[in-house]
Amino acid sequence: MNKDAGSRFPGEAEILTMSLADYGERRWPAAMHGLETLTMSPYQAGWRLRVVPSIGHVLVRKVTRRVVNRALHCWIADECGLSTVKNSLAVLVRVLEQAVRDGVLDANPARVAGWQQEYQRAQSERTTPRALALPDVQALERLAATLVQRSSDGYAGWGDIVRFAAWTGTRFSEVSALQAQDIDMGTWTWQVQRFTVSAPAGLDDRACRGRHQRVVPLRPAARELAAGRLEAARHTPVARLFTGPHRSRFTAAALRDTTRWDDVVAELGHEYLRRQDLRHTGLTWMADAGLPLPLLCGAAGRPPQDARRYLPPDGPVRSAERPGEPPASSAPARTTGGGRTAFRRPPAG
Repeated sequence: MNKDAGSRFPGEAEILTMSLADYGERRWPAAMHGLETLTMSPYQAGWRLRVVPSIGHVLVRKVTRRVVNRALHCWIADECGLSTVKNSLAVLVRVLEQAVRDGVLDANPARVAGWQQEYQRAQSERTTPRALALPDVQALERLAATLVQRSSDGYAGWGDIVRFAAWTGTRFSEVSALQAQDIDMGTWTWQVQRFTVSAPAGLDDRACRGRHQRVVPLRPAARELAAGRLEAARHTPVARLFTGPHRSRFTAAALRDTTRWDDVVAELGHEYLRRQDLRHTGLTWMADAGLPLPLLCGAAGRPPQDARRYLPPDGPVRSAERPGEPPASSAPARTTGGGRTAFRRPPAG
């Protein structure tokens, strides 16, 4: 074991209960030994602003490749710059390399490959998100039905989870954390305010922050999926509307593995479709149906310049506030048209 570079080496018993944040602070001089002064500043920022808030609570001996990948994907989703992600990952590599030298880990789980391609894909999503949407309702139904058919447990709930995520443009982690009290049946809107994560003690719910906390309008197809569940939970506000086969929380990874997601989307000709890409389907369909831009921004949790990319290229852009018109309602009236539901403003006065 390495006991160099000016910090007291923690004992073996102490390491077993030490979080990554505590270990990094204790072994920082050893981990950063030989680093140039100019490089130290961005590394410190990456550690303090991204690594510690994301996974600093995880026991250092339990940091795995999956934990690192989850943090990396969060940084990319939060639109951190390429150099920011690179520096954050680099400092994590150094700290975990020290853990390997200290005998805490057998291998360094932060030495991941291919994340640059993931970053470029995220950049592409932000510029052309409509290209990642399913083409129509029939494609969604085929996907949901095939996932259930191919699942190892035959759980029909997987199909409803996929349908609801697509119609609402939300993530599976948010669907897992959805409670009856989050839906306002008067306006048929969903206040997205928590999501499910994998924690050291198992699955847990955490509060959404910033733009991830938002209001999503429920279109008729989503209402139908939620209505029966809301009726059953009318006396239990904290009841979950969508659960895994064991009537509990679920993760996107569990859905992927159980339903053989990767194989199914390839067979159906949707090789581009990752699990979280269903949000692009929902937001694209909302835009095609005429959801006003302010409400689309709210549903997406994105600024107008990003939400505009979901608008149909040959369709009129609905102005947020035209002269003489009332502000857009948080629960716009809806009228059916064709295979999708069209949103319209309520009449003035």
